[in-house]
Amino acid sequence: MRLTKYTDYGIRVLIHLGLIEGELGSIREIAAAFDISQDHLKKVVNDLSGAGFIESVRGRNGGIRLARPPEQINLGSVLRHTEGLDELIECAGCPIAPACGVPPVLAEASAAFAAVFDKYTVADLIVRKPELRRFLGADQVRFNACSK
Repeated sequence: MRLTKYTDYGIRVLIHLGLIEGELGSIREIAAAFDISQDHLKKVVNDLSGAGFIESVRGRNGGIRLARPPEQINLGSVLRHTEGLDELIECAGCPIAPACGVPPVLAEASAAFAAVFDKYTVADLIVRKPELRRFLGADQVRFNACSK
């Protein structure tokens, strides 16, 4: 299976926010750190916020942060949300749909794929914090300030 850029960007947002440990981040700084479009990232952030993975704080000093500790954000849940694994192919309107054996095979494959992600959380993705911070490097002062 192949993940969409939407899911890729969503996971990157979660990694970045996990690295800043509860502080507020911004779409601008995440886009700069990963060299991705702010416009596309806004859509991803709004979706992750609506799904309860991140929270948005409005106002002059606002920003975004994880809605729960990284250990409580399951990657399987994120994947199911961003990828919509229930519909890998569109069977509606197919003349053989009522008798076809493809849908149950795809459902089993999707479940197995997601089951691997179910074993991990955002915390598992950020265990090498110093190295991740160095590679992202876009806001070294922030990352150094919150190092433990």
